[in-house]
Amino acid sequence: MTPFCCVECGWASLKWVGRCGECQSWGTVVEANENPQRPRVEPVAISDQDAAKPITQVTTAEASHQKVGIDEFDRVLGGGIVPGAAILLSGEPGVGKSTLLLDVAHRVGSGRKSVLYVSAEESVSQVRLRAERTGALVDTLYLASTTDLASVLGQVERVKPSLLIVDSIQTIQAASLESLAGGPAQVREVANALIRLAKAQNIAVIIVGHVTKDGQVAGPRTLEHLVDVVCHFEGDRQSSLRFVRALKNRFGPTDEVGCFEMTGDGIVEVPDPSVLFRSGSGTSVSGTCTTIALEGRRALPVEIQALVVPTNAPQPRRVVNGVDSSRVAMVLAVLERRAGLKLSSADVYVSTVGGIKLSEPAADLAIALSIASAYKDQPVDSRVAAAGEISLAGEIRQVTSPSQRKSEAKRLGMGEFIDTEVGHIRQALQRGLRNAKGEAEPF
Repeated sequence: MTPFCCVECGWASLKWVGRCGECQSWGTVVEANENPQRPRVEPVAISDQDAAKPITQVTTAEASHQKVGIDEFDRVLGGGIVPGAAILLSGEPGVGKSTLLLDVAHRVGSGRKSVLYVSAEESVSQVRLRAERTGALVDTLYLASTTDLASVLGQVERVKPSLLIVDSIQTIQAASLESLAGGPAQVREVANALIRLAKAQNIAVIIVGHVTKDGQVAGPRTLEHLVDVVCHFEGDRQSSLRFVRALKNRFGPTDEVGCFEMTGDGIVEVPDPSVLFRSGSGTSVSGTCTTIALEGRRALPVEIQALVVPTNAPQPRRVVNGVDSSRVAMVLAVLERRAGLKLSSADVYVSTVGGIKLSEPAADLAIALSIASAYKDQPVDSRVAAAGEISLAGEIRQVTSPSQRKSEAKRLGMGEFIDTEVGHIRQALQRGLRNAKGEAEPF
């Protein structure tokens, strides 16, 4: 019996299945030939120009970063776009991928470099309308609307751009394959063709990729391996704030984050987002505490708000927004067991300001202070910042980059920074909460 195998990972099966049992990819299991006739690969003559050379004799002039002009985007890319690089930008529908890339095309085109924007989802008239709204009209920006790979390559030969933007790879189809656009084979073939084009002609290529329900890039996993840079564009539809994160970067760091704001006139970079995640109130209010979170290499002040309401319900409510619900549950248990706060008979609400999502354990201490502040109805001083991971024993653990967090708190005028120096959650609460006379609250 002829077996079947997965074209992604090579997993074999005696019968056809829709999903690979190894890599869990859909539609990648195909019939394999038991006795494939593979031609023998013969060595070819290498010219002096293409011959391997010592690494000390290789120049990096052609691989230097070229700034786009959008500082936040250049930061994520490691200093700009490298000629010949293949960049994959993924994100949920409607988050603003096309708007951002149209601005990138406009900035590059304003430097008298030709840019080809290929849209397989919109007509050129629709792209022109959005360009008028965002002010991205420039003579060196060329628009094309096609879903055929051969047509895309033909447009590149005609325009000879320095930057090619393809929106999106899941809608481009290679005529040499009979499968539908967006399938694993089609995505792999289109990606290979675009990457070969980028390397052969030294053209930077930005590819837009769709995502699945769980936020992963749609299509075969090899797509992320083939490209040089993988960026993810994320944001909450209820908020105008957007983040660009570098998940892979062969030419720079992979922990940088760019901050943008979506407005009616397009997308605007936010070089200093410190005011976006705080309420802006100069007075101290109970149930609030500021933490210094790290988004990539950037330190961001984030205000955490909490509300504690007594209840007679057998199962008190635990509502969180922007923080990890499991870590909030753990902090509540530690506060009740180690600090004596009777929270099991109260509804607890915890949220961040500005719609930002915190996932690092360093926010534990600020969450605990805001909950204790709401429970005691005693405010934490607005000039106090806190960062620390809380263990089940109530100890305050060390967090990453403490000096950077303290420097950011000092820059913002924070007079006190509570971290691992306090040692235990009880000491942290005594230091952060004070009564009307300025005396420490007993815990």
